[in-house]
Amino acid sequence: MNNHKMIGGSNNKTSSAERQKQKSIASVRRPVSMKSSFANDRHGGAEVGSKLVVKSSALDYSHFISLPLAIHPQLVDKLVNFQNSILGLHDNASIKASTSASKPKTSTLSELGIDQSIFIKPKTFHLTVLMLKLWNKERVDAAVKIFEGIEGEIMDALDGRPVSIKLKGLDCLKGSLAKARVLYAPVEVVGGEDRLLRACKVITEAFTKGGLVLEKDAKQTLKLHATVMNVRHRKRTKMTNQYDSFDARGVMEKYGSEDWGKYLIREVHLSQRFVFDEDGYYHCCASILLPHNAHKCMKWFCI
Repeated sequence: MNNHKMIGGSNNKTSSAERQKQKSIASVRRPVSMKSSFANDRHGGAEVGSKLVVKSSALDYSHFISLPLAIHPQLVDKLVNFQNSILGLHDNASIKASTSASKPKTSTLSELGIDQSIFIKPKTFHLTVLMLKLWNKERVDAAVKIFEGIEGEIMDALDGRPVSIKLKGLDCLKGSLAKARVLYAPVEVVGGEDRLLRACKVITEAFTKGGLVLEKDAKQTLKLHATVMNVRHRKRTKMTNQYDSFDARGVMEKYGSEDWGKYLIREVHLSQRFVFDEDGYYHCCASILLPHNAHKCMKWFCI
């Protein structure tokens, strides 16, 4: 690859840590137009021969298995309206964030720890099944192969039938409402069946068996939830570093019983973090089309 050659020909004055980081980045083959998802990772370890030995704990998650919800335009519209309402971008639909009418709205939101950056981008809205650390081409290829091999098992887990979910209300995943870290819409499988969780279990077990899941992640119990606000996404500046939470009480007062709608789960993706396709959703390394009509099919994308 050209990028690999450019990195390999870096100046000799480049620090050892930087060369190590560059080699790790170059090890994953991607389309030319894609930005590296590892550009901001903190890598740890040592170089042995031609291989890079890394501590997985020093790497951020690079990929994940997702159930895209942003494919439903009406849901995307609801999320846009939700964000605009809270941020005060609708003149007649702003959230009551403070009892003091004399304070500017932007100042009030800032005091609550709320800004646009902590909202999930509507075009990336999804359910997360499993987080993965695929830090080189071999692991990415292995993940695609595993994913490709379990289509039949996923279909069996779903009994070959479509599965839909309902999203209603909001809940706090971490912290109290006054000091929330994550706000999400609870997921309810229509009909109360466990077919979707069975399919998710098939995926998790396959990737765990393939050695691509961290032990701590393999032991976690899956709780499907649709995140709408998360402080981890906050854009950090000297003025916002103090915030590690936000006051969600006003948001809950207005949207705690919101009916977000009922939606068909149409696809499952092996998604790449920090890289996005033309539709705004996470880059799709591979996807399986789930039952939604009389036929079933699978489509694959190059790494």
